[in-house]
Amino acid sequence: MSIEALSGKVFLVITGASRGIGREIAITFGSLLQEGSHILLLARNLNGLQEVAKNIPSKVTVHTVSMDLGEVTKTDFEKTILGCLKGITRDAFDRVVIVHNVGTIGDISKFVNDMLDVDDWKQFYTLNFFLPAVLNAVIMNLFDKSTNTKKVVINITSLYAVQANAACGYYCTVKAAREMYFKVFALENPDVNVLSYSPGPVETDMFHTVYETIANPDTKKKLKRLHETNTILTTEQTVNRLVKILKEHKYNAGDRVDYFDDI
Repeated sequence: MSIEALSGKVFLVITGASRGIGREIAITFGSLLQEGSHILLLARNLNGLQEVAKNIPSKVTVHTVSMDLGEVTKTDFEKTILGCLKGITRDAFDRVVIVHNVGTIGDISKFVNDMLDVDDWKQFYTLNFFLPAVLNAVIMNLFDKSTNTKKVVINITSLYAVQANAACGYYCTVKAAREMYFKVFALENPDVNVLSYSPGPVETDMFHTVYETIANPDTKKKLKRLHETNTILTTEQTVNRLVKILKEHKYNAGDRVDYFDDI
């Protein structure tokens, strides 16, 4: 399958790549990459990343790095990326692709009037917003215009970025903030292919966490109905849809596209 966004020799970075949607993106994208491409998989669970790497064709070089994305710095990101590129000039790649998949749901047992701890807010936003923004900037600066490398940025977002949901104060606000950040980024970097993809309701650990712990009974009922009627998506379904969206490229830079759009 020919997809311009993944064509040529690619340096691909995926956060939250050890499980769920990130795992499936790594395996699916990895199968589409040209020989000589490199993939950097980032997550806390090194064993999980190494299992993912086993499912990627050997023609692609895979780097697995255990990293707590809630604790790292700009320098940590730079050292990690440059370590993967040791002995390789950055202009050896035709394209750099970043998939910002890392994300947590936050404490969904609380309503907004109970979310009073500033440190909880800071910790949540550091992992889910500040560090993705810093990582994005680090990669853009490492692969600046002098490299002539084309760039693709994919932000994995959520319906909750545009639809408020009770007991999801942390998650809704951070997803909305991330989408707006990438809209601004797209405006300032018109040469970059930027997409915010909303994957729909997917069978992942996060889905079950929400179902089991959310304080909003209406959401609990909706998720239960999805599960009982077998209408929840698989990771394969949603990532295949993402591949199709990238291939057709009908979106403008910075747009959000939902799994169910145009279906």
